[in-house]
Amino acid sequence: MDDADPKEIGLEDFHEDILGKAMRGLGIGKREMASRLKVEKSEIDDILSGACDEVLIAGMADELGLCKSKLLVSARKEWSPSAIQLFGLKQFNLPFGSMNVNVFLAWDQEDGKSWIFDTGPDATPILEFLKKENLSVDAIFLTHTHGDHIACLEKLKQKTHNPPVFVHKLEPIEGVSLIDEGFERQTGCLSLKSLHTHGHSVGGTTYLFDGLDEAVAVVGDSLFAGSMGGGMVSYGNAIQNNREKLMTLPERTVVCPGHGPMTTIAEEKAHNPFFPEFLVS
Repeated sequence: MDDADPKEIGLEDFHEDILGKAMRGLGIGKREMASRLKVEKSEIDDILSGACDEVLIAGMADELGLCKSKLLVSARKEWSPSAIQLFGLKQFNLPFGSMNVNVFLAWDQEDGKSWIFDTGPDATPILEFLKKENLSVDAIFLTHTHGDHIACLEKLKQKTHNPPVFVHKLEPIEGVSLIDEGFERQTGCLSLKSLHTHGHSVGGTTYLFDGLDEAVAVVGDSLFAGSMGGGMVSYGNAIQNNREKLMTLPERTVVCPGHGPMTTIAEEKAHNPFFPEFLVS
């Protein structure tokens, strides 16, 4: 089986996105930031529109508790995670309006049973891949229920013989099984457990699974390569859960985010500005 995706997937966020998320999460507006740094609001506007004034970016990072050296790497566009190809894991990066959203498929090589993580907006490429590789679907796991991640859930269920679907109990959907942190499931060589990584959404869930050559964490919008999902429910909880439940995973763990490229815990420690406690090597 060939599970490589030849398309290069760009980073979801750069410095302007990271700063904007941190400002919103901490309740610091543009005028307040300008006042703190003794600059004009228009200068803050420029940074949040993508301008690269490194002195000002560093000052904003200090005010927001971000790692300024990592943020400057983001501003210079000097880093993206190394490409990851893991046999038994397929990434679908599908268009949804003005953005792209990820769906992940993992399978057991012996019995051909697979797990789907989120559904994205279009079942067609997923169904085509399942048919091509002669895979059946054991279960569908939802990281959260924002529309871009579940848009084609009903079609995907119907076309894959209605496998069980799982979602955190705080984000119930009719006909979907509700789970909590610590939920476990196994099929063939694959074994999975769930973590409640809320903050971006109330029921945000990470699925950790073993059985491939590396451990995998499907994190939804809890964490992105070099960034994280906005703390739409609680910025504090989002940061804390990422720090305590994800950044403590083994460094080789492959991270499958809801948007952007795959990454690893080691890469995030080295390059994610939201976690200044990990020094850049």
